[in-house]
Amino acid sequence: MLWIATQDNKSLMNVKEVTVDGKKIEGVIGSDSMNHWSKVLGKYESNERALEILDEIFTKIEENSGISVTYTMPKK
Repeated sequence: MLWIATQDNKSLMNVKEVTVDGKKIEGVIGSDSMNHWSKVLGKYESNERALEILDEIFTKIEENSGISVTYTMPKK
């Protein structure tokens, strides 16, 4: 289970998938055979920075062997 606090600290979401869309990082919170429901977790100055943050999330998941992982999106 992956819990992510959004960049603005207004939401804590249980996400199933994290994707980079340009400068934005989105978290998929649900899906069915036809649709994905996602929310923006953070928006950054460049696609490269968004990809760096995705790598940080991956590292956090790898380092944690527990059932639940938490991550707070950086401000910048």
